Amino acid sequence: MPFSLFLALKYLKPKRSVTSVITCVSVIGVLLGVAVVIIVRAVMTGFGDLWEQKILDFKPHVTIKSTGPGPVIRDGEALAKQIAALPGVVAASPEINTPVMLQRRGLVATPILIGVDPDCVSNVYKVGDPVAGAFDLEGDAIVLGVDLARKLHVFVGDEVTIYSPKTLAARDEIYLPLKWRVTGIYSSGQRDYDAHFAFCSLPNARDLMGLENGVFVLNVKTAQPANASALDDVCRQIADLAPTCYVETWRQTDREIFNALAVEKNMTAILLLLVTVVALFCVMNTLLVLTVQKTSEVGLLKALGFSKAKIMGAFVVHGLVQVTAGTVLGLAAAYAVLRNLQNLVDFLARLGVQVFPKAVYGLDAIPYRLVAADVTWVVVIVYVFGLLASLVPAFLAASKNPVEALKG
Repeated sequence: MPFSLFLALKYLKPKRSVTSVITCVSVIGVLLGVAVVIIVRAVMTGFGDLWEQKILDFKPHVTIKSTGPGPVIRDGEALAKQIAALPGVVAASPEINTPVMLQRRGLVATPILIGVDPDCVSNVYKVGDPVAGAFDLEGDAIVLGVDLARKLHVFVGDEVTIYSPKTLAARDEIYLPLKWRVTGIYSSGQRDYDAHFAFCSLPNARDLMGLENGVFVLNVKTAQPANASALDDVCRQIADLAPTCYVETWRQTDREIFNALAVEKNMTAILLLLVTVVALFCVMNTLLVLTVQKTSEVGLLKALGFSKAKIMGAFVVHGLVQVTAGTVLGLAAAYAVLRNLQNLVDFLARLGVQVFPKAVYGLDAIPYRLVAADVTWVVVIVYVFGLLASLVPAFLAASKNPVEALKG
């Protein structure tokens, strides 16, 4: 066994002194720092994954809009059939998306109404099975999100009054409000979609907007939405088919969400790393106390001819052993917490502590994903700072004058 390692392990043996207590505190500090950073990174990564999945399930991967003098694409249905036949395209849906006002017994909401072909809706919008009723758009029917239905206090079978934007925009015509029956209530698991969107049939949406034909947008679902090159290839093919239309991908539409999430994720990790740095200062303090306690031994070793490098190595190894113990325990603690994260959140909720309310975060479950790269860079940073924290006391110990050290 190398002498430096032997001496470091010897100094680690508990002797019921203040050094042993400080050593335990240092290890616990590193444990908490590593665990907190990894847990937060995993949850933030999970948030990004879940939001991306919700967006890809609910919203179109590619949106096609008119660049002409008006918002209407006149040959939208024929163009949708051509786009649906392209390689890499799963479905193409001609739609009319418009803000409307819904009213029910004095309660008012202003969602986005999506007029869609009933035969295409299941291919374009993946919201799961309705929580009530059915996703039936035949006749004067409307399907609401669960939070929107809750806001209006409506149930399946109730009627809601719909006011079209044409009611305010048209000066020479009168558009009377319509009454449609709620046939279904869906839950996508994300509050923004459950509270701000409603569905109806495409013909009903045309009647509401005073159109005889045409659509406002073509929404496209692709086979590989997360593959940037595949998505760009589909966009190029669509642009060739519809040169007068504007083509936009989901990454362009929702880039602010993902940019904000990335910035928040990195800033949170940097701030939490300061906790680990503080813990590593505890490692430095442990070694400083140890150098004072072992002054005579250090002087004796130097008098016997042990090199400065070997003495420094003993103290550096002593510090790195503490860092290693704290890191390993921190990784284990982080894994254990993440495996039981939802149970912990539910337990706190039963105690009245809401740490993950849907009203704030818009999601119905707390997500997480542990990324090997995140764990690696946390461990590397901890070891780099741990080495720096160990070098200072080690250098001070190795620089002691052997005569004065023996006197001490």
